[in-house]
Amino acid sequence: MKRISFCVLAVLLCAHIVAAQKVPVQEVMLDNGMRVLLVQRRGDPNIAVGWVARVGSVNERPGITGLSHLFEHMMFKGTHVIGTKDYTAHRKVLDEMDQVRADLRREEVALIQKARLGEITDAKDPKNRSARHQQLRARFEELTKQEKELMIKDEYDRIYTTAGGSGMNAGTSNDFTIYFINVPANKIELWFWMESDRLANHVFREFYSERDVVHEERRLRTDSTPTGKFNELYESMFWQSSPYGWPVVGWPSDLEGITREEAEDYFAVNYAPNNLTACLVGDFEPARAAELAKRYFGRLKRGTREPESVRTQEMPQLAEKRMTAYAETVPQVRVRYHTVADGHPDDFALNIMADLLNGRTGRLYKSLVVQQAVANNAFANADGRKYEGLFELSGIAKPGKSPEEVEQALYKEIERLQKEPVGAEELQKVKNQNAAGDFRRLQNNFSLMTQLLLRDSGRGWETINTDPARVQAVTAEDIRRVANTYFKTENRTVGVYYTKKPAAGAAVAAADNDPLLAGLDDQEKAQVQQMRGMLAQAKVEQVRAILGRIEQQGASAPADKQDLMKVMKKLLEDRLKQLEGGTK
Repeated sequence: MKRISFCVLAVLLCAHIVAAQKVPVQEVMLDNGMRVLLVQRRGDPNIAVGWVARVGSVNERPGITGLSHLFEHMMFKGTHVIGTKDYTAHRKVLDEMDQVRADLRREEVALIQKARLGEITDAKDPKNRSARHQQLRARFEELTKQEKELMIKDEYDRIYTTAGGSGMNAGTSNDFTIYFINVPANKIELWFWMESDRLANHVFREFYSERDVVHEERRLRTDSTPTGKFNELYESMFWQSSPYGWPVVGWPSDLEGITREEAEDYFAVNYAPNNLTACLVGDFEPARAAELAKRYFGRLKRGTREPESVRTQEMPQLAEKRMTAYAETVPQVRVRYHTVADGHPDDFALNIMADLLNGRTGRLYKSLVVQQAVANNAFANADGRKYEGLFELSGIAKPGKSPEEVEQALYKEIERLQKEPVGAEELQKVKNQNAAGDFRRLQNNFSLMTQLLLRDSGRGWETINTDPARVQAVTAEDIRRVANTYFKTENRTVGVYYTKKPAAGAAVAAADNDPLLAGLDDQEKAQVQQMRGMLAQAKVEQVRAILGRIEQQGASAPADKQDLMKVMKKLLEDRLKQLEGGTK
């Protein structure tokens, strides 16, 4: 009997998985340029639906950073018929608020100028405000109260919830903004009407107060976390010219100054139908969905100005950059290299390389944690974005070891990739895991819907069917070549973090003694603490939405992230009980 080697069997199995995961997508292109993707799957009474705008923080400019993320909040405020008791009266209040806010901005700019010239020490100190400034603030507060009285709070969410919708949420990244929900199959027309209505007749209610909400979100995510401000600094140091250098949440001074007029102009270009893609996955009739798409989304008017691609490209890095930080965290190091954008041939080799390095069976864990015992954990991440790319390695130092020792150990693994071809069995194992992970993620309707939208916001939804073959085509020589191409001293940015003890010394100890965090690494513990801070300010609807998202994504999460997902779910469930029970 002829024997078949392990590698041959693995290749055959992987080829079968890749061939089996072709996704049958029906594409409907509307006259206004909007694309609607339909994937019929019999048997599930709920349909995963959503749409994506091909706009993110990378499309902003200095002065309006954070605006893409602000839209994520504003798009749930309702329309001319949803969220208001009297739209005509409401519109008058909004118009006056814009005028008063413009007058206030002039007063604020004058104070900033005085501070710049040294005439005052603090532009935000109330003592420095003029009488006119105080009068304007008082009038603005009156208008804010009037607006709240005219609003029907959270009506947009309530309509969906009453109809059986669940998991409504949105997300903003550097390159896209996505909106999604699950709806019962018999409420598909409601979804088409609701989504097309907020695109055609949006009303940015609570615009100025919502800027403050985002400002608070920034404080929780960045300013109040042990390494948040340093990570933000690291990003802006890594990116010299690219707009990837500013945070998705925006700079504080921009959040304070963005106007509704700027938001409307940004919306007109980036939320026009020719910059949008919608997707439905579940048990529905494609012909009926196509008809509804044309009836509702088809009424949206094409933008008068086409969205532009990002113009500013990253300058080639000519010398190593280093940052040294002292924070209330464990000693650690991160090393990042400039690479290529999503879809570049080298991006597939870089992704396979990250898989080779990651996980309990990956090279970094085996070398740095088990063999050398210099790190508690180590990670690699290939991130090919729409316009630029990066590859990052990081490691958390073991007690008694320094970040510099971890850094040198990471470099040795890079040198190994540069000099030694990856073995055929090791490479095929990673490819098989990659294909199996892709296959699992396609089984969940919600996961498939989001994948199609995110892909279409970049190179096109078709890549969900074509990319797997490109991944499988990566060779050991490809990996060795890209390691030598991008992992150069002059192309890297290094961040070294040393431990700075907190004033009270309680925060770190509390995290170490928390039984809920047992089994998590330091990076995951920081994520949990960040989630706790955010949940303290979250509303019940937001907690429900995030919990729904966690439950949907839990099954498709990597095995080494399952413990973190369970902890996050427990936090959300406990907070939801508190809110529903009326406790704080």
